[in-house]
Amino acid sequence: MSQAAPSPDYEAEYNNRARVPEHPGIIAGWQADAAAYRATAFCELGIAYGEGERQRYDLFKPETVRGNALVMFIHGGYWQALDRSFFSHLARGPNRLGLPVAVVGYDLSPQVHLGHIVWELQQAAAALWRRFGLPVVATGHSAGGHLAACTLATDWRNVDPALPDRLVPAAYGMSGLYNLKPLTETSLNAALGLSLEAAERESPLFWPAPSRLTMDAVVGEAESAEYHRQSRRLVDVWGLEGVQTRYEEIAGANHFTIVAGLSDPDTAMTRRIAALAGA
Repeated sequence: MSQAAPSPDYEAEYNNRARVPEHPGIIAGWQADAAAYRATAFCELGIAYGEGERQRYDLFKPETVRGNALVMFIHGGYWQALDRSFFSHLARGPNRLGLPVAVVGYDLSPQVHLGHIVWELQQAAAALWRRFGLPVVATGHSAGGHLAACTLATDWRNVDPALPDRLVPAAYGMSGLYNLKPLTETSLNAALGLSLEAAERESPLFWPAPSRLTMDAVVGEAESAEYHRQSRRLVDVWGLEGVQTRYEEIAGANHFTIVAGLSDPDTAMTRRIAALAGA
């Protein structure tokens, strides 16, 4: 009789900092590059979309607008670390291709629960629509990939009946998390406090699929098997339900280096996001 395959070691699979020991230097590099870009870019910083200090976005503007949408970038950190100031430089690539980019902040767990963070990103996208009258292409890294997918799958009439159905017509998730149930078996859940029921409720994989909209799920070649599985699963399930889905592995990239392509206008990643935004 054949033995069942061993279950994944979720603690090891989702512990990206342990998997990439050089991550402190990478994160320090983000911070330095972000500060340097803010110092030279045409930008508006700290624009409020809600009442909290973290409920703000930094807007980075191109010299000439070429697209018909704006890009919203949502940072990662497992919903419990980092802030928008680490990621300003990731607006550089889209800016050079004519796209405005809003780098969005949000409150963190355990100060707020995950459902509230999802709500905050919905409010941020709605605020961008109300200000600019442009659709929003949601991009995000890691936890931000989860939040980007959530905004894509949002029924905007439930947020505000005056909002358009296709407020977010496309999302681009980098190393995203779309089924949160495995995280309930890891130390990450100490801050998140997710029950299995709450994890399913906040997982876009289990939401009604945003049919006829577009979802790209990309993952670094060097990431754990669970991250590859997360992205493939969303693409497969949503693809069968009428979403225009696309899966891609970024050659040589790990969980932290995958975002580097956004700072360069000539990468396939940046060109793809520009195409989603009509540039």
